[in-house]
Amino acid sequence: MTPMTVSSWPALPLLEWKETYDTLHMWTQVVGKIRLALTPRANHWWNTALYVSPRGLTTSTMYHNGRLLQIDFDFVDHKLLIETTDVPPKSIDLRSRTVADFYQETMAALNSLEMPVKIWTTPVEVANRIPFERDQKHASYDPEYVGRFWRILTQANRVFTDFRCGFNGKVSPVHFFWGAFDLAVTRFSGRAAPSHPGAPNVARFVAVEAYSREVSSCGFWPGGGPVDQPVFYAYSYPEPQGFTEYPIQPAEAFYHNEMGEYLLPYDVVRTAKSPDVVLSSFLQSTYEAAATCGKWDRRLLERP
Repeated sequence: MTPMTVSSWPALPLLEWKETYDTLHMWTQVVGKIRLALTPRANHWWNTALYVSPRGLTTSTMYHNGRLLQIDFDFVDHKLLIETTDVPPKSIDLRSRTVADFYQETMAALNSLEMPVKIWTTPVEVANRIPFERDQKHASYDPEYVGRFWRILTQANRVFTDFRCGFNGKVSPVHFFWGAFDLAVTRFSGRAAPSHPGAPNVARFVAVEAYSREVSSCGFWPGGGPVDQPVFYAYSYPEPQGFTEYPIQPAEAFYHNEMGEYLLPYDVVRTAKSPDVVLSSFLQSTYEAAATCGKWDRRLLERP
C-alpha cells in the first residue's frame, strides 16, 4: 500500500462500495456491542464508541474477568485482532464472509481466550434488523474501499480533533459510533435539553440519554437513505430559531430538511485546494449558528 499522506482524501462513491459498507457496518456493531457489554455506562453512551487508530478502528482497553481486553479492526492487513493481557492474540480474517460467520468466529475467539461475552444480537439504527447469527445477506468485503474509508476517517479525525480544542466547555472525544456508522464530535452549551422524542430504529431511552444536554454536533457519514453520497454533517439539538437560515460556509453546504442537518458533500472537501480549510469553515460556521441562535455563553465557552 502506498504510504498515506496528510493530503490523502480518497474518492468514496457510495454505490461502488455499498455492499461492503453494509457488511462492515454489521461487523462494527458486533464489536461495538461487545464494548457496550463490558464497559460501565458513561454519559451520552460515550462508553460504547470505537476510535480511529493508526491501522483502523479500536475499542481501546476494556476490562473483563480481571483482565484487559482490546479488539481492533486492522484495515491495513485486514484482520480483526483480539488482544488480552496474558496470552497470544487471536486474529480473524476480514474478507468476504457473512455477518453470521464473522459473529460466530468472533465469539468463539473470545471463548477460547476465556473471555465469553453475551450481547444482544439485533442490530440498531438500521431498518433491516437481521440478528447477527442469522445474517446471511451481508457478506461483501472490498479491501480497497475499506482502506479508502479508513483513510478518510483518519483525516476527518485529525481536523475534528483540532476543532474540538477551540472550546473550554464540555466537548466529546472524537467518536466512531457504530450504530449510525459515523465519526462525530460534539460541543455542549452546559444547559439541559428537552426530552428527545426518539429516532427511527433506536429505543427512545437511548436517544433521551444521548441528547440530555444541548448540543452542537458535527461529523462524517458515508451516506445512505435520502443521502446518496458521503457527507460531512452538522446539527443542533434542540434546533434554535434561525438556525436553518444562518449563513454557513462554504457555499456548497446546505440544510437538508428531511435529515434536519446541514450537509457538506465530501467531494467538495476532497477536491478543494485546501481540504482542511474548507472543512474547518463548515465546522466553525455551523457551530456559530447553533451557539448564536441558541444564545450560548460564547465568551465563557470558547477559547482563542
